Amino acid sequence: MLYAIISEDTQNSLEKRLAARPDHLARLENLREQGRLVLAGPHPAIDAETPGDAGFTGSLVVAEFDDLDSAQAWADADPYTIAGVYHQVTVKPFKKVLP
Repeated sequence: MLYAIISEDTQNSLEKRLAARPDHLARLENLREQGRLVLAGPHPAIDAETPGDAGFTGSLVVAEFDDLDSAQAWADADPYTIAGVYHQVTVKPFKKVLP
């Protein structure tokens, strides 16, 4: 089943985010290689694709996991979570309807 992992950044998280980014992306790439990743990306803090120093307010990952516990465990082990980039992470089932 698909799960949405909706994460919210702490204030002024850009430095921590940049430091943990390589490990965070490697885990996402692993999901992609397994054919389990639907989409992933950050929420820019301003209305710009590249927000510069404004940074990001969070992230969204939609991926396939065996169950909610597996999705939650994956989210809990995210390098951004461990580095303190995220202050809140919500994991919930997701049903893709379109496209």
